[in-house]
Amino acid sequence: MSALPDEALQALAHLPAPDFLARAIPRVGRVAMVSSFGADSAVLLHMVAQIDRALPVIFIDTLALFPETLAYQRDLAAHLGLTDIRRITPDRNALFTRDPDALLHLSDRESCCQLRKAEPLERALQGFDGWITGRKRFQADTRASLAPVEHEPGTGRIRLNPLAGWRAAEIAAYLDHHGLPRHPLVARGYPSIGCQPCTSPVRTGEDTRAGRWRGSDKTECGIHFIGGMPQSRRKDNAA
Repeated sequence: MSALPDEALQALAHLPAPDFLARAIPRVGRVAMVSSFGADSAVLLHMVAQIDRALPVIFIDTLALFPETLAYQRDLAAHLGLTDIRRITPDRNALFTRDPDALLHLSDRESCCQLRKAEPLERALQGFDGWITGRKRFQADTRASLAPVEHEPGTGRIRLNPLAGWRAAEIAAYLDHHGLPRHPLVARGYPSIGCQPCTSPVRTGEDTRAGRWRGSDKTECGIHFIGGMPQSRRKDNAA
């Protein structure tokens, strides 16, 4: 990993997102983008494609995604000319042992996300110095203080969040300006799209992520926590 002082990356945080990415990626070292190919993923994927179409893009296929997401992933990657899409799936033996009937999400959503998202991602990120995420502060209260640069405790990796300060209107404007294709489920009321069993349409006035894990207090899939699990759960069972 490049021995980069925190200040050197933090000093780039004020730059427009495309410039921030272009300058931060070589400073960090070996970097991958992690994308769900969700509702607004095209924005960041487009930025990455302008910098390096061969940059590794990790796509976690949980084997429970909407068919529309799988089709969108193929179409958008081809549209942008991305050449290193790494489709990562859960470990088959682990699925057989821990979720043989694919119903774990009904009884233990945290463990399901751990099995199908967090563990595959951790394997995929081995060997990388940092990764790029598309998280934004406006998406949920849990992301309200999100910084453009984060140091990941426990792994030493750097997380780059170039769209941290973007608002929904900026996302829409970028998509329009560049003529980027939308995920087909957005028009059907899904502003945030995850696995099919745990994603529902969002009603007017709701948080954009209200359709994720509806009916529970879960707000994150776990891939942005140490070991995939929310730290509050580890300490006092209190996302």
